[in-house]
Amino acid sequence: MPGMDEAWLIPAIPAAAFAFLFFFRNLLPRQGDFIALGALGAAFVVFLLVLIDVLEDATLGEHITPSVEGFTWLEFSDFQIRIGFFVDELAIVMLSVVTFVSLMVVVYSLGYMKGESHYGWYFTVLCLFASSMLTLVLSDNLLLVYITWELVGVCSFLLIGFYFERRSAAEAAKKAFVTTRVGDTAFLIGVILAWHQAGTFDIQEILRLAETGAISDGWLTAISLLIFVGCMGKSAQFPLHVWLPDAMEGPTPVSALIHAATMVVAGVYLTARLLPMFEVAPSVMDVVLVVGVITTVMSALIGLLQTDVKRVVAYSTLNSLGLMFVALGSGGHGLTAALLYLFVHAFFKALLFMAAGSVLHATARQDAMELGGLWRKMPLTAGLFAIGALAMAGIIPLSGFWAKDEILLVLLDERGPVLFGLILASVLLTGIYVARIWILTFLGKPRDQHVYDHAHESGVLMLLPMLALGGLTLIGGFIVFTDIGQLVGLPGGFGEFLYSHDEPVEFHFDYAMAAASAGAAAAGIIIAFYFWHPTGPRAARVEAVFPEITRTIRRKFYIDEVYQAGINHVMMGAAGLIAWFDRAVINDTGVDGGGWLAKFAGERLKYQQSGLVPNYALYIVVGFVALAAIGLLTVTS
Repeated sequence: MPGMDEAWLIPAIPAAAFAFLFFFRNLLPRQGDFIALGALGAAFVVFLLVLIDVLEDATLGEHITPSVEGFTWLEFSDFQIRIGFFVDELAIVMLSVVTFVSLMVVVYSLGYMKGESHYGWYFTVLCLFASSMLTLVLSDNLLLVYITWELVGVCSFLLIGFYFERRSAAEAAKKAFVTTRVGDTAFLIGVILAWHQAGTFDIQEILRLAETGAISDGWLTAISLLIFVGCMGKSAQFPLHVWLPDAMEGPTPVSALIHAATMVVAGVYLTARLLPMFEVAPSVMDVVLVVGVITTVMSALIGLLQTDVKRVVAYSTLNSLGLMFVALGSGGHGLTAALLYLFVHAFFKALLFMAAGSVLHATARQDAMELGGLWRKMPLTAGLFAIGALAMAGIIPLSGFWAKDEILLVLLDERGPVLFGLILASVLLTGIYVARIWILTFLGKPRDQHVYDHAHESGVLMLLPMLALGGLTLIGGFIVFTDIGQLVGLPGGFGEFLYSHDEPVEFHFDYAMAAASAGAAAAGIIIAFYFWHPTGPRAARVEAVFPEITRTIRRKFYIDEVYQAGINHVMMGAAGLIAWFDRAVINDTGVDGGGWLAKFAGERLKYQQSGLVPNYALYIVVGFVALAAIGLLTVTS
């Protein structure tokens, strides 16, 4: 039976499915969608077997013994490329999220993508996407992490641009690819510097050298910041966040997979994996914290005025990712709080996207201003969307509450009341915008009667994954309790399985913090009902009073416009200057100049070839006299 040492099978199975579908999908029934379903189902089963093996050795108060498997792929001189897999508590948490959500997305896609062109290609890339992320999670060295990091980026490009015949989808895919390249370039430089200083790509060895002071503070800070910039790009943190809202141009199941289990959580995972290095590098934790705070507050503000259902959910992802980085940057037990949120976030974020996709699938609309009253036609979707929205807001006892509560506790204990107040305010804003989009979509009267008349509940293949995710959203947060953790086979609660600072973190319910966080979320929901139910005239009046603020938030603080202006005027101007230098100096002068000079000299010298012997004799005499003069001057001097 597969155990920890066979964890490599988890990414290998969908990788094999990708290779098979790439070549043979058009020869298979249903273009091989059942192969993708079977592969990701098998990967999830193998994960469960690995988990059973892990839990057999798990003891309260003690780390599990990590499993390290792999082989050297290429080696020359002191440079080595290793395909290696490392299984510990952090990897187990990530594997649970990626395998389960990927399986749910594939099941959902069987219904959602039915009848699409390139249907088989979609499932082919989905397998590669899942395999790349799973390999990234298990990688024991930074070079393999970088390779799979780029594979995840390529897959996201292909899936975001799945409807490539639409210009908006093609532009969104390019925007995601180019924006994340900025972070990935910094990440690659950081990996090279880490190898230069440590002499190895092995993550555990690099962490050991960092913690023992074998790498100087200057180099350690540079390496950590460069790698973190890569994490900012993948996890869409300010100022590299602009690609994520536009990524909604891809199929909705892709959005669920990217936001809940693959690309955007890769940055959070890598930060968590390298957190011991970040903690000993001067000021790096402060950078992580500040970036997380800015992203959290900014995304909550922007979400207030968006009307596209999928984009609102996308901004809620930015908000959640920002919270995870806030926890990681806070120190203390922030690792446990961040990974708890990552764990439960996967369930309610995938649920929210699938519910949004259910609305889009039933109405062919995703702007809430064209919807309304859909709870009568789609009661299950409305209810499941509400569960996800309440969890996102942080309403007790849903899973999002327990995670947000832990983040707020860590932030207050480690970083003080000012940042705590900012994040608590973002909880209020989150309650407002998630309730607002639910009200506009499902309550009130239909804004477009034709759309309403043709709306219908989704089929069973789409509802089953939503129901499973809804169930986990309801109860998943209780895993923080010791008794619940032991009931499912863990040595204790979530924090007693995933350690912070090499010690278990037992959950303690803080009534004051629970009242503050849940109260802020509930207040946000009440405010949303006050301003937007049933038709929203109060909200319109407030927007009319503050037109400039409203316009600024609706235009996402003009960050896209600033980037576009920079591209148009700075980058294009610099590109024009470089193009002129290349053409005029390098090409016309450096390359063509030699030829033109030879031609010019030849044109002038040809007149010296007259064919007259007296002329040649004159040249000889003149030359002789000149050489004699030079010789005489040389001797006398």
